[in-house]
Amino acid sequence: MTLLLMAAGSGSRYGKLKQFDELGPNKEFLMEFSIFDAIENGFNHIVVITKAENQKFLNDYLSQRLPNTIQLDVLVQDINDLPKDTKLTTERVKPWGTAHAVWTARHVIKTEFVIINADDYYGKNAFKSTSTFVKNNKLTNTFALVGYNLMNTLSEHGSVSRGVCVEENGKLISIEEHTQILKQDDGSIKDEDSNKTLAENTIVSMNFWVCTPLIFDYIETYFANFLKVPQNLEKSEIYLPFVAQEMMANGIIDIDVLQADSQWFGVTYYDDKKEAVDTLDELVANKAYPTSLWQ
Repeated sequence: MTLLLMAAGSGSRYGKLKQFDELGPNKEFLMEFSIFDAIENGFNHIVVITKAENQKFLNDYLSQRLPNTIQLDVLVQDINDLPKDTKLTTERVKPWGTAHAVWTARHVIKTEFVIINADDYYGKNAFKSTSTFVKNNKLTNTFALVGYNLMNTLSEHGSVSRGVCVEENGKLISIEEHTQILKQDDGSIKDEDSNKTLAENTIVSMNFWVCTPLIFDYIETYFANFLKVPQNLEKSEIYLPFVAQEMMANGIIDIDVLQADSQWFGVTYYDDKKEAVDTLDELVANKAYPTSLWQ
């Protein structure tokens, strides 16, 4: 089984490359705990998408730590990696987004795979449920999304972006990105961009997906159409939830919603770091993880 980690972000709100911040008791990166949980649940192929300047460092770092039974691919998300018969005609610095990051792995992933953010902690049960899903799912057109309760994914230090999900009988009906979700002084939760109030138990996506290689061809088509719109070329991005939503709307896939039943935390802002460090210390102290992950 394959785990793909998206680690090419710039950490603009965090102030540094948070995916390489030493948060664990032994200075581990947050992604190492997710990789550990994945391996514990039968994953044997780790794919990390990063920037060119970080590729060698990350490959060397993880190669020295992971068991030699684990296949590792560290790939670069390259702005010039475009669909065939397309070309970039303007200056571009910003990466193309999460869907493009996933598409980067099309040459090394040939089976069903799991996608996560490298700078989030998802919890052991979430990996257990996705592992069970992958082992039991026989349909190439059935994907899955691990859902978390909105109230458990907020930051005390600023607004967050979340994919707000509507599900029915365990199937995803729709997913809509909300970019300015913030807990209000009165305790309510509001997306300040749309001025929409959201319930605490709203199911949200934290970019924990189970996909099949079917997604790669669709991203290529989606991306090629995206590049035909001139205003997209300088800064716009293609996001994984948008691709999944369109595939679902077109009847190409259906998406199961898996309950996380796990603790989530992330480091959107630098002030989130202390809580993340304390939580990892507590998890190790309670023997959820060994004192040294990679003994």
